Amino acid sequence: MNISFSEGTIEDVIQINSEIPEFDTKNSKDKIEQRLEGRLYLLLVASVGNKKVGYKIGYKVSETEFYSWSGAVHPDYRGRGIGKSLLELQEQWVMNKGFKSISVKSMNKFPSMLHLLISHGYQVCGYENKGSPLQSKIIFIKKIAENI
Repeated sequence: MNISFSEGTIEDVIQINSEIPEFDTKNSKDKIEQRLEGRLYLLLVASVGNKKVGYKIGYKVSETEFYSWSGAVHPDYRGRGIGKSLLELQEQWVMNKGFKSISVKSMNKFPSMLHLLISHGYQVCGYENKGSPLQSKIIFIKKIAENI
């Protein structure tokens, strides 16, 4: 299986999200555009042939911090290193842009993402209580540069 990675579009994200059973439809095109408007951002897409099978979006929060906002891999293509590759490509881009850290939020209902983050050096630094353990958000950070 030949997997390729490139910068993508919001339309790519909408298409991929429509095939992710764990996701609701709250991240509409308008919401994504509003979140990214006026910000430096990176939107990576993974493809197998002509099929878009995964993505990762993040954006600049400050001069030193990049926020990895959203990502997903189509269920039929999980377990093949696509999420890991998207994470690593994002980290490389963030480092090249001079950011010092990447922050990200995830939830207990996404154990594969939690495992991926921890195995790649992300550390828990906070918790947002949303009323239940499955809906609450775990906040992670990873230092990209040694001087912070």
